[in-house]
Amino acid sequence: MSIIAARKDSSAAAQAAEKTRTAGPAGSAGDPDGTTTAQPASADRPATRGQVDITNVRKSFGATEVLKGVSLSVPPGGVAVIVGPSGSGKSTLLRTINHLEKVDGGYITIDGELVGYEVRGNKLHELREKDILKQRTHIGMVFQSFNLFPHLTALENVIEAPIVAQKRSKAEARKRGLELLDRVGLKDRAGAYPRQLSGGQQQRVAIARALALDPKILLFDEPTSALDPELVNEVLDVIRELAKSGTTLIVVTHEMGFARDVADTVVFMDQGQIVESGTPQEIFANPREERTRSFFSKVIEPAFNI
Repeated sequence: MSIIAARKDSSAAAQAAEKTRTAGPAGSAGDPDGTTTAQPASADRPATRGQVDITNVRKSFGATEVLKGVSLSVPPGGVAVIVGPSGSGKSTLLRTINHLEKVDGGYITIDGELVGYEVRGNKLHELREKDILKQRTHIGMVFQSFNLFPHLTALENVIEAPIVAQKRSKAEARKRGLELLDRVGLKDRAGAYPRQLSGGQQQRVAIARALALDPKILLFDEPTSALDPELVNEVLDVIRELAKSGTTLIVVTHEMGFARDVADTVVFMDQGQIVESGTPQEIFANPREERTRSFFSKVIEPAFNI
């Protein structure tokens, strides 16, 4: 899809995207435009980059509409955790943020810059592949299944992208790579291959790899879903530390205790829409919507307390 010419909202999207560049995003959780706005970052982790604005995003696979006009704003340094039943569109939404899935309607900006598209005239045109790849260097993503190169060591996996995509020297990339492996507790495993690491260790290498490009935002797509239960905490502990760093995080997870602990804002999705959002206290202890209450009654242990 090189030109979004048939979309009814393309002109409005282009104009609003230009407005976002100069005036910043509008809207809040209670605004008439329906935009859900995440809570600001904590004062102890100030950030100046990584503002994410998702505006009326729609996405279909065949006849099935999986995102139905989703709007969400996450401020720089914010931690938004998206929860909801399987098939609610959580992972698809995450993948649209770095243009792994092309949107059918609406648009996404990061720090005011359109993701995957540019404005020409009053229409949105998809960027060239090399420009999309350049944008992705600012958007780190950690997948469910690690996606490490099996023929590279842990350190080589971490430094591959900085050397290839950012043209850093091997010495500089290696120094930074060792620092990042140390940060996730794996400096002593720098020379190990993925097959020699546990699932939890592989996922921590994947997190270090995502950090190696110094991204504006980090996306986590159910980062513990492929792990044995005893390995989950070692990965969640690393993400907890990242949540204090000032990097914008958007996390899709089924780990409700983790969402309660780290999120500024919890977003509950169902059937391709945001049902409601708010602070962990608001969403877990006093949800407004019956669908949210019904979901949490089935997935949260009775002893779970805020």
